[in-house]
Amino acid sequence: MNELELLGPKAHGEACGTALLKAVAEDFQVDEVLDIPLAGEGEHLWLWVEKRELNTEEAAKRIARAAGVPLRLISYAGLKDRQALTRQWFSLHLPGKANPDLSAAEDASLAILKQVRHSRKLQRGAHAANGFTLRLTQLAVDREALEQRLTQIAGQGVPNYYGLQRFGFEGGNLAHARHCAEGKSLPEKRNVRSRVLSAARSYLFNRVLAERVAAGNWNQALLGDLLAFTDSRSFFQAGEAECSDPRLAILDLHPTGPLWGAGESAAAGVAQALEQQVGEQERALVDWLAEAGMTHERRILRLPIGGLTWHYPESDILQLEFVLPAGCFATVLVRELVDLLPAGQTDNPCVF
Repeated sequence: MNELELLGPKAHGEACGTALLKAVAEDFQVDEVLDIPLAGEGEHLWLWVEKRELNTEEAAKRIARAAGVPLRLISYAGLKDRQALTRQWFSLHLPGKANPDLSAAEDASLAILKQVRHSRKLQRGAHAANGFTLRLTQLAVDREALEQRLTQIAGQGVPNYYGLQRFGFEGGNLAHARHCAEGKSLPEKRNVRSRVLSAARSYLFNRVLAERVAAGNWNQALLGDLLAFTDSRSFFQAGEAECSDPRLAILDLHPTGPLWGAGESAAAGVAQALEQQVGEQERALVDWLAEAGMTHERRILRLPIGGLTWHYPESDILQLEFVLPAGCFATVLVRELVDLLPAGQTDNPCVF
């Protein structure tokens, strides 16, 4: 499946040009933002880890081997890209044990920057946000149009699509999910099961968001919408008063879309009709998610780009710095700016 099928239309117009992302790991840097004060004592050892071209699951396995503990005793807040330079937290459950020698886990691709004891383990999704530093190289753009687009995005945000990474190579995770849904089965391996369930939910969410982007109301509250604040998992239904809430204009409050599972959506009106339409079109996936024990949740349709700044270290390089809520994809911002060149391709370096 192609990008348009897996995500949906862009919100801010055609690309301003082309660029290359991730020519080297340092072009895509991610720092986990954690707002949990660590006690300095307790039976859990928290590690601040820097990874280069190494995914989170493999890093956890290496830490477990070095510590001599089962992998199930290693926790992390979220998955980070392999093709990147990332810094994130891990925790090890070590009741009654001293800090282990973890040097065997370290090499050019993994460094342990800090170790702190705490009374509790690190829970999935516990981080508040992720800070990004992206470098777009081989930049060939209309500079004036790009500046206008960046200013527009800083003020309006972008559609909060799940990025292509969620669906695997050429949408393979979604294809696997469809196969399982048709056979009314689940993969035996826990990590594979989690991956295909997540791909199915993400795709259905993207379908609803794509319809809203096409209609031009992805960033507006409609009667019956379920609204949520940027960093909140709770939501409430929009009546006439809520549709004109000033917090919508400052990107603090947003309409939401469904993450399908068991239970009925509380949406009403136009929003409910759209969700039901998508659900009927993808009935096999919807029923499969409910039968798998997933619960109905919500996700904001609009992604505010926190603290967005940019500059040009060289004439053909754009550097972006910004913060996103946990679980959101930096690539959906890049998608609204430029078309990405395939790795290894050199384009006309002229910058207008």
